[in-house]
Amino acid sequence: MPVALLTVYTGSFCGHCMRVLDLLQRRGIEYTEISVEDSPGLRDELAAKNGRRSLPQVYLGERYIGGAEELAALDRSGELDQLMANGA
Repeated sequence: MPVALLTVYTGSFCGHCMRVLDLLQRRGIEYTEISVEDSPGLRDELAAKNGRRSLPQVYLGERYIGGAEELAALDRSGELDQLMANGA
């Protein structure tokens, strides 16, 4: 089974989170979803890593990709396919 390269940090009732998950599902891209609500302090850890508290937060391995807008832009430009093919 392929290892999911993308990790998506989400929150409930987050429209942007649902858009990201929908895009990934439509494109057939494997991902791991982690709800910040399941881990107290996780949102603070993410903010310390990249300076952002907003959700969703998308990572490719350890590399911060951004949120819904950034992922959609990568998809439109074709860069998302390149990133997934290279795994980085």
